[in-house]
Amino acid sequence: MENNTNATCCPEFKPETLNEKEYFWENKTFIKDEVMQFMHMPLNMGSVITRMFKKIEKAEANPADEDFLMLCYDPSPWKSEIYMTTTKIVPNATNIALSGNFLSKVFDGPYNEIPKFMKEMEMYVSSKGKSVSKMYFHYAYCPKCAKKYGHNYIIAFAQTEDLLG
Repeated sequence: MENNTNATCCPEFKPETLNEKEYFWENKTFIKDEVMQFMHMPLNMGSVITRMFKKIEKAEANPADEDFLMLCYDPSPWKSEIYMTTTKIVPNATNIALSGNFLSKVFDGPYNEIPKFMKEMEMYVSSKGKSVSKMYFHYAYCPKCAKKYGHNYIIAFAQTEDLLG
């Protein structure tokens, strides 16, 4: 098999489409799966993502490229939850509907800067008079495409609540 260094699998991301935006989602459909981790380092992410994509494609529930989100949430150092957008319920998958207010912010940097990005996101959310109830991350590119495009965009999506007072 020929290694084509010009090939990319991720569509080119335009940061302005998600940077400092506010959303209200009502029953936005996703499928959910879990990735095993060791101290927040994913162990089986590729196989889980492939399995999820196959289920979405089989169900013909693919969103358009510009509407696709893969949100990651790490409830512990040992497990990550992956949420992929769908256009409808997907058979043989864990279907989830997310509702609420969300703020997004785009960052560009290595994965090990996520703790810094989380702090910056919390300050951004606070500046809007809100607090973070849960934070998800969307990775615009796989590692191969990040190298190809010269950016490693990481988008924080904070589910928010209004601050009292």
